[in-house]
Amino acid sequence: MAREYLRLIDTSGVGRYDVTPIFANAAAFGALLDDLLAACADLEFNLVAGIDALGFILGAGLAARTGKGFLPVRKGGKLSVPVDRMAFVDYTGGHKSLEIRRDAITPGQRVLLADEWIETGAQIAAAIALIARQGGVIAGVVTLHMDDGERTGDMTQRYPIRQLWPEAE
Repeated sequence: MAREYLRLIDTSGVGRYDVTPIFANAAAFGALLDDLLAACADLEFNLVAGIDALGFILGAGLAARTGKGFLPVRKGGKLSVPVDRMAFVDYTGGHKSLEIRRDAITPGQRVLLADEWIETGAQIAAAIALIARQGGVIAGVVTLHMDDGERTGDMTQRYPIRQLWPEAE
């Protein structure tokens, strides 16, 4: 069955698609969360992490719907407490970092990691490294779409990846 709300994704941008029209439509956003959770039904997790910024929207929505806690994975320099930080090079070639509180994860905690769109996999890899550094276990990665590439291909071998966009093509 086609997911009609995926037609709301604005594909007119240069190099990136804008998924925020889905978030602005309550019915579409609710259907998106339902479909992402259905895609993750086989995954056991007790915490949802979302990557700054649009991954916050998906992750917080998924956490609220499942009654799980939410861990924000912030852009570097945003938290005012002791943090674990991981540097990476993003899809534009820019040097960036992500961070989480040093006490954010209980060792062994199973984490569902959410981001809206995965281009190169560098940002997701940085988030995974941060979670693993604190003893967390990646239960799966959930996204609207993950581009095909060397780094993302490696991720599909290591983690359950759940995405919705290919069905709309």
